[in-house]
Amino acid sequence: MIRRIALPAGENIPVLGQGTWHMGEIREQREAEIGALRLGLELGMTLIDTAEMYAEGDTERLVGDAISGRRDEVFLISKVLPSHATHRGTIDACAASLRRLKTDRLDMYLLHWRGSVPLRQTVEAFVELKERGWIRHWGVSNFDVMDLDELRQIPSGSEVQTDQVLYNLARRGPEYNLLPWCREQDLPVMSYSPIEQGELLSHPAVRGVAERNDITPAQVALAWVLRQPLVCAIPKSGSAARVEENAGAAAIRLGPQDLTELDRAFPPPIKARPLETL
Repeated sequence: MIRRIALPAGENIPVLGQGTWHMGEIREQREAEIGALRLGLELGMTLIDTAEMYAEGDTERLVGDAISGRRDEVFLISKVLPSHATHRGTIDACAASLRRLKTDRLDMYLLHWRGSVPLRQTVEAFVELKERGWIRHWGVSNFDVMDLDELRQIPSGSEVQTDQVLYNLARRGPEYNLLPWCREQDLPVMSYSPIEQGELLSHPAVRGVAERNDITPAQVALAWVLRQPLVCAIPKSGSAARVEENAGAAAIRLGPQDLTELDRAFPPPIKARPLETL
């Protein structure tokens, strides 16, 4: 059973979900990717994250096929591009995402990153989408503390349900001020690219911890992210074997020696840093 954490609205989500960035880009891989997502659902990774930007909408189409007949099992997230994030543009973008996903609602809709559109317009659109029943919750992505502070000053801005950011062993900046701020506000953080797009798998420290614990480097990287309270991870995998590997990370608890070695290899931040993105 995969542990769950609570959104501010009270709903629980699994700490380990499935990302989809780069899925749907290669036709020959489509069936394997659909199979991987479906296996993830069976293993309890019922949160699926996608975005209108991914593969110019083809990723959403793939996700729609993967969850066909199983929609009620899924906590489904998509994102609006900042260039679409005006009041009217957000509503139109959401409608297009729903068509591609073949569903009548999103469980969470995120602003993909901050652009030039005033946040007030986007939040007003999110509120309207909730009233229409097209989305159940909304949140943001790639927001730092100053952005979140500004958001909460906007009418209805305090209804934000998550901040999805780049956070992993190699990108520890959020630990300095963003994660503490979010914990104080009981705001869950979603870690995207928790394995640094595979770059962490060959690191000697990660491999050493994996060998000592008889687990895989990917499981080390995921378990390290999931050690934080109110943090969930959304690794992407298009293969069944890797999905099973990822799911196994949810039950792993790294020991003090493991964490000390990883801190030595990937030092925690000692000052505030600009939020990193991919």
